[in-house]
Amino acid sequence: MRAASEILAVWHAFDDFPMETLTKAWHYRSGNEPKQRSVELMRLHRERYGSSGNCFDLALWLIDAFRREGISAYAVGHDLLTPNAHVAVAALDGRGRAYLCDLGDQWIEPILIDAGSGDFTEEPLAGFVSGARVALSVRDSWLHVVYLRPNGKRSEQTYDLRPIAPDALLAAGEYSQRLLRKPLVERRIYTETEVLHWELGDDASYLSGKRGRTEEEPMRSLADRVERIHRHTGMDRQVIEQALTVYGTASIQFD
Repeated sequence: MRAASEILAVWHAFDDFPMETLTKAWHYRSGNEPKQRSVELMRLHRERYGSSGNCFDLALWLIDAFRREGISAYAVGHDLLTPNAHVAVAALDGRGRAYLCDLGDQWIEPILIDAGSGDFTEEPLAGFVSGARVALSVRDSWLHVVYLRPNGKRSEQTYDLRPIAPDALLAAGEYSQRLLRKPLVERRIYTETEVLHWELGDDASYLSGKRGRTEEEPMRSLADRVERIHRHTGMDRQVIEQALTVYGTASIQFD
């Protein structure tokens, strides 16, 4: 189920990229258009501010990186042009087998989704999502993923595997970048024994791994939140603070 080395080489170049909805709030505040940034602008922002982006940013960026290496890749997802939208990337190896590459949900590595391949299995697999096994099934053009946690918790997600046209991806990205619901930051944390998943939401942050979820100390101020995000992601403190201020003071909830 593991991807070919050429796919993994591109994927691992994004190992320290968080998924974050801070940059879109910061960019929204700037007044610049369009709100969906180009890959070139995303690269510039990362060099200057250590930022990355949300699932649309990361999908566009990853597709560009694959294509620069001669690897066919395209966007897949669900619920485009709605607040529930999510996108990831399907990359094809030299034999035309497709692998799901989901930086938006911070998967550890790509996973085979070609149900016609002899290597594909519906048995639960470890090592692809922090602190969980995943069980895949493909029916027609839909991929169904079940996440099985150590505490018995079960969650699910579905992807439409039909390629999203580039224009449709940009339109859906533009819609998403204008939705300012809440700040969210996720990142994979590599240790000697496992890959942990760090996440910060509205009021708390925590690490997830094989032993379940561990909450970090409460954050008592804006400065606490800024420093914690900076410590885990390396993002510029001013960008973080400005983004959190946008979320905290916006009078209109766009979604």
